[in-house]
Amino acid sequence: MGVVSEPDPDLLIQFEDVLIRRGGNTLVGPVSWNVELDERWVVLGPNGAGKTSLMRIASAEVYPTSGTAHLLGETLGRVDISELKPRIGMSSSAVASRVPGDEIVSDLVVSAGYAVLGRWREQYDAMDTDRAVEMLESLGAEHLVDRTYGTLSEGERKRVLIARALMTDPELLLLDEPAAGLDLGGREDLVARLTDLALDPDAPAIVLITHHVEEIPPGFTHAMLLKEGGVVAQGLIEDVITSANLSEAFCQEIALDHVDGRYFARRARVPGRHRRGGSSGA
Repeated sequence: MGVVSEPDPDLLIQFEDVLIRRGGNTLVGPVSWNVELDERWVVLGPNGAGKTSLMRIASAEVYPTSGTAHLLGETLGRVDISELKPRIGMSSSAVASRVPGDEIVSDLVVSAGYAVLGRWREQYDAMDTDRAVEMLESLGAEHLVDRTYGTLSEGERKRVLIARALMTDPELLLLDEPAAGLDLGGREDLVARLTDLALDPDAPAIVLITHHVEEIPPGFTHAMLLKEGGVVAQGLIEDVITSANLSEAFCQEIALDHVDGRYFARRARVPGRHRRGGSSGA
């Protein structure tokens, strides 16, 4: 058994050759990855690339099959997970699927302090409830405070879950496909909210998973591209999100535009290939 390195206190995520293997199949890895306090990361790649598996390690939900995972200055396997998890905010479809439809929004957000979904017998003081409202306000969702979760639109649910993830004032915020299922208006509203969060110097370090470059908010500083569990590229976002790297990750020629801090991708037109059929008449 190899020697486990000591965690660097300046790194929130410190992965050294982490790998997850299930049933003889490698889901992700080996991946080495460092995230610092003031960084905002996007993890991008096609379906099956290993993005969610990587996020499950970063959220202390699973241990790697091999390699070393340090989180917030602690080593997975050597720390009480119940003490570590409140320091990590998480919004994902897995969390969303566990929320009862009759849960009151204010209860859903405030109960994050106890790492439970909704209020039961816990007692909260005015400071807790005030913070819950403040987090909802930061996502433009304060008007939803008395609504039940089941009555919310998909976009409203996303904002409420991010507010919940921020409730404990985490050091690390993990967002697993926050724009999935949103229409154009909902996506653009969410991207604007996340841009404000990314540009806030007091916000936690952020890691966002997505399939689409259009969902990357301005203000994100770093990126990792995955393909079939391995890393295509990682580093400063302008060095990673390029036509060449996207083409390699998605196995087709991708053209990329960068306009007003936003990325837009499309399949590149291959020279000599023309659309079938004649031109339409006037």
